[in-house]
Amino acid sequence: MLAGAEPFSYPGSGEVGVLLCHGFTGSPQSMRPWGEYLAERGYAVRCPLLPGHGTTWAECNRTGWADWYGAVRAELLSLREDCSSVFVFGQSMGGALALRLAEEFGEQVSGLVLVNPSITSLRWDVKLLPVLSLVLRSAPGLAGDIAKPGVTEVAYDRVPVRAMANLARSWRLVRTDLPKITQPLLVLRSVDDHIVEPVNSRIILDSVGSEKTTEVVLENSFHVATLDNDAPLIFERSVEFMREEA
Repeated sequence: MLAGAEPFSYPGSGEVGVLLCHGFTGSPQSMRPWGEYLAERGYAVRCPLLPGHGTTWAECNRTGWADWYGAVRAELLSLREDCSSVFVFGQSMGGALALRLAEEFGEQVSGLVLVNPSITSLRWDVKLLPVLSLVLRSAPGLAGDIAKPGVTEVAYDRVPVRAMANLARSWRLVRTDLPKITQPLLVLRSVDDHIVEPVNSRIILDSVGSEKTTEVVLENSFHVATLDNDAPLIFERSVEFMREEA
């Protein structure tokens, strides 16, 4: 396992829990500061390491959406046993996983906080993934899109193409069922994101059935905003959101 990629959990001191879902080729390291912030305020926190992550990109190519979703689904069920109210927070692909949990579990998920969520892509190479995955094992990495100097992300330096193709196919499922989501939703989107286009957040906000949706624009961060300049804003707004909805 890559140093720093370990899963983490905090027991909490109340009845509210938070499930954190990290992004594709990333690890819980990108969510750890957020988790620590929440734990300091008494929330129970879980952040699993998704299958195929935190080791090697070749290992990730042997996994797919069913494995990643199965991991967060199991963690949600476990957290529900200990907490009367559970929120799901996700970054990038973790946002897609969070959305799918809300689609499946309905009111058992109290609310969603998404940071630069990904459910589609306009990039030409993503559209060619079904073909590329037959001839390429990996491509240049997506990790480390962070504006703050001196901050690094524990993630792969290569993109596992087969796994990425599987993810892209699964986005369609998440998008199709967005109207099923009725929970309160907070979306935080970076102005300068070199990985996920703004259309992702727009599709989500326009398609969910939630009566309460809020979008916050992050002016000073790139894609991995939970490790970037706007991290304190993300953490503060997420707690404000839960206090209003719990």
